[in-house]
Amino acid sequence: MKDSNDGTVLLGAHMSIAGGVHTAIERAVRIGCTALQMFVKNNNQWKGKALSDEDVATYKDALSKARIGPVVVHDTYLINLCASDRSILRKSRDALTDELQRCEKLGVDYLNFHPGAHMGRGEKEGIERIAESLNMIHTRTKGFRVKSVIESTAGQGTALGYKFEQLKDMIDLVDEQERMAVCIDTCHIFAAGYDIVSEEGYHRTFREFDDIIGLDRLVAFHVNDSKRELGSRVDRHEHVGKGKIGLEGFRLIMNDERFVNIPKILETPKSDDMHEDVENMAVLKGLIGT
Repeated sequence: MKDSNDGTVLLGAHMSIAGGVHTAIERAVRIGCTALQMFVKNNNQWKGKALSDEDVATYKDALSKARIGPVVVHDTYLINLCASDRSILRKSRDALTDELQRCEKLGVDYLNFHPGAHMGRGEKEGIERIAESLNMIHTRTKGFRVKSVIESTAGQGTALGYKFEQLKDMIDLVDEQERMAVCIDTCHIFAAGYDIVSEEGYHRTFREFDDIIGLDRLVAFHVNDSKRELGSRVDRHEHVGKGKIGLEGFRLIMNDERFVNIPKILETPKSDDMHEDVENMAVLKGLIGT
């Protein structure tokens, strides 16, 4: 991880791996990222082509030449660790196991995943099943260095993880708690009802997070504005400063000394030339010191 003492702002975006995992680094370097998020396989398929020794070597070589880190991997969208359908649950557990193995091969720091949706089975049972899934997956991946990172959600539908208490309950039921970490998505927590726009609300939100989960578990931010209003429980990302969060919420995050060494990743819509990422990063950097 970059050291804040060198003046580096840990800022980046989710990058495509079309052409191989190493190409995500090349794309990130091209637009000046110092942090990066990517997939490690096709995000719309349960199984992917295995990473070859050449794939791993090419990726590590590209990373060694780039001023980028840490790298965050986002899991496949199909995964639901508390699925009520036993076939989907089994596939989800196998898929996340496979992605942890891929991350470990690549030397990735963090595997970010959405906890899952209980699909009507109830929040308590859903939380218990998520922890059961993680315990099973961790047993299959003993000794791995990569962290399992639960992402906060907007709470759309029956999605779990929209309250800090739910994230804590999941982590508390995991046997190897030292492997667990959390990613906060700004759009998600805002849509879930956490006011990060007003200074008072912002400080209250992170005081609650620290009291309930602990800031030591926070390893990444997804810096996305929200198309929908506070407490809408609707997950719709917008470009920085152009949604309901607005610039003030991001100004508070970008100037919070506690979060200097935490990567801030964009997941906003973009074109092939990635000019939107460049613009959003410029906006975020411009808020520092204001």
